[in-house]
Amino acid sequence: MKLSVVWKEEGVFVVREVFTGVTTQGETIEKALRNIKEAVELYLEELPELRSELREKEIIGVMNVYASKDVRRGDG
Repeated sequence: MKLSVVWKEEGVFVVREVFTGVTTQGETIEKALRNIKEAVELYLEELPELRSELREKEIIGVMNVYASKDVRRGDG
């Protein structure tokens, strides 16, 4: 797993791995992270070429990017 996003939704923590799009959840952040690790590993077992491609990616940095309107409020 290279990079994941975590948020809370309806009382659970949701995790999405950015490169594969695999998404899972857990009652705690720790459980959600364990679940995403397992889910991504299973996903990549079926796609060895993607696994190789992801190993070659070097994460340079992470930043927050915000939409011009606050999507949490339902604008636009």
